Amino acid sequence: MSHHGSPNAADDPSRSADYAYCEDLVRRTDQDRWLASLFVPQDRRRHIYALYAFNCEMGRVNELVSEPLLGEIRFQWWRDALEAPQGDALANPVSAALLSTIARFDLPKRLLLELIGARAGGLYGERLPTSAALGTYLQATCGHLFRLAALIIDGEEGAAGVAASGSAGFVYGIVGLMRAMPWLRAKGALFMPLELLQAHGVALDEFAAGRASPAARAALADMRELARRHLDQCAAGLDSLPDKCKPAFLPACLCEPYLQLMEGRCYDPFKTIIELPQWRRQWIMWRVARRWG
Repeated sequence: MSHHGSPNAADDPSRSADYAYCEDLVRRTDQDRWLASLFVPQDRRRHIYALYAFNCEMGRVNELVSEPLLGEIRFQWWRDALEAPQGDALANPVSAALLSTIARFDLPKRLLLELIGARAGGLYGERLPTSAALGTYLQATCGHLFRLAALIIDGEEGAAGVAASGSAGFVYGIVGLMRAMPWLRAKGALFMPLELLQAHGVALDEFAAGRASPAARAALADMRELARRHLDQCAAGLDSLPDKCKPAFLPACLCEPYLQLMEGRCYDPFKTIIELPQWRRQWIMWRVARRWG
């Protein structure tokens, strides 16, 4: 595995440009996580950027490809890069920095491969039958990301970290999907559990067409309620974590403000862009991080 296997590989100055590339990518494409990373201890920050940059690359695949097969090829490239890194994997700044970080913290590759698998499933616009199926998807994507970030910041985190990553992944993921509806609908990717639509008598084609009917709004109100239940679990899970690894979960503190914006009078789930100004996000995170000490 080249020099990545050595304990100090991650601190190899030749990788500095790779980590800088990762930071720039995260800053441009995932501002919530970039802002949260500013509260991570300095010596761990570049490794958090490598992890989040990998997630950015996974999220971009569906946007970049015109047909599922091309997406499959990209995802397979990432699987190969993780399992048997060759020259091109080590030449790519994101995979090189990620491999270096995996080696430095002995991260479980299984979680990263499951994240790739879940993202690949989204290429075909598959429908999720139940809230449990949505939970499985969010655990493999957002949940794994929270867990890996916690392992980078504090490798000692145990069962509490796993539980907190599950609830944080669900709530941040579900809020993210609702925020992304204006774009997801255009791609035909609907992550709404079919059972929820059926319970409110919403026809799938009506929802897919972006009609914000009273029934569709009621189904989305149920989604927000589901998110809030997990937000309570997430807060309880974080209480039992060591303060050191809590910054890994900071993005979740933005969920309640985002949910409140979705309850505004003029909100159209298929058109309204749910965004908070950067200063407000920083202030919310600072306030939460200060409580942790």
